[in-house]
Amino acid sequence: MSILLISGTSTDVGKTVVTAALAAAARAAGRTVAICKPAQTGIAPGEPGDLAEVTRLSGVTRAVELARYPDPLAPDTAARRAAQPLLTLSDTVAAVDALRDADLVLVEGAGGLLVRMGEFTLLDLAQKLGAPVLVVAAAGLGTLNHSELTTRSLTAAGVPCAGLVIGSWPAEPDLAAQCNRDDLPRVTGTRLLGAIPAGAGGWDRARFTAAAPGWFAGDWRP
Repeated sequence: MSILLISGTSTDVGKTVVTAALAAAARAAGRTVAICKPAQTGIAPGEPGDLAEVTRLSGVTRAVELARYPDPLAPDTAARRAAQPLLTLSDTVAAVDALRDADLVLVEGAGGLLVRMGEFTLLDLAQKLGAPVLVVAAAGLGTLNHSELTTRSLTAAGVPCAGLVIGSWPAEPDLAAQCNRDDLPRVTGTRLLGAIPAGAGGWDRARFTAAAPGWFAGDWRP
């Protein structure tokens, strides 16, 4: 069994679609997969959230969400505004531990690495679990700075970085995106493991699962 945490360099960089692609690729390789989303914000009770999207795209149905808040804010702020208790590190670790019979457990964060998911950050969770973090980065301007800040934080905390994935690679990349694809490994010292085509989150499951294994480096397995 292995655990992999997925963090973004910021919000809206494609973490959920990358999580679904990782799940689909692992299933295609014959592995069992479970997914944990500790905190979901901006979603009302009963509405489909990120885990529903991962299930729709990948077919993985073993998925656990621990907390949900209606305001589209950082989870700790959203929890306080909703007068709900903050999610704790111990409860989150216990939830991930309960999934350890799966071959691969994917844990999707909220926003960037240091966003408070409750009383803790995804970096704190990675340290506690002793698990690596995969960083999902944007393609365009600003991504070099955001990606290097994120990978430096991981290094300073002694947390392994599994690599980088571009969460949405445009069909017609501009000059900045083309240069960034070459420069990301150089400035971060971290391998670029793949890129997800822009719009892939709108595909149906058959198309998505058929393509997903090809989006990652063939010699890498989470």
